[in-house]
Amino acid sequence: MMAVVCFDLVPEALKIGTIYNTIIGIFLGIAIMIYCDILVERKFNSKSYNTKNKSKNSLLKTGIIVSIGLAIHNIPEGLAIGSGFDVSLKLGLSLAIAICLHDIPEGISMAIPMKHGGMKISKIIFYVILSGITTGIGAFFGIVIGTISQKIISICLGFAAGAMLYIVSR
Repeated sequence: MMAVVCFDLVPEALKIGTIYNTIIGIFLGIAIMIYCDILVERKFNSKSYNTKNKSKNSLLKTGIIVSIGLAIHNIPEGLAIGSGFDVSLKLGLSLAIAICLHDIPEGISMAIPMKHGGMKISKIIFYVILSGITTGIGAFFGIVIGTISQKIISICLGFAAGAMLYIVSR
């Protein structure tokens, strides 16, 4: 995940936009993830847990935080797919296939902590699919908007990088 941030998201954001747009996006991504982490923490600390369930609770919380971060991360990926289809069918399809293959380990990284945290398989599948839907939403807006503002794409890529940085460093 750190390699995606360092070698993909941040360099692409810097190439498309300015360093200021990238930094704004990164700080927004980190801030939103901190806020989501606080919300999840409140939900899980509102109940009393015994010592045995605390480790399961921690794994479940990690799975949920990773899920939220990846859902946010998938929006710029969708924008890239939509913009690729706007340029050519070949580019759009190649981006869609590459991102689909890239998303498989992401889904696994969400599902494993949730499973070991005690969540039902049906709920895990639902949450993994829900986080992947944001790619489709981003692709839709990428196609609809077409030539999206370079500034917005740069901020979105920085946002995804910030969210991923928070998840990795947590």
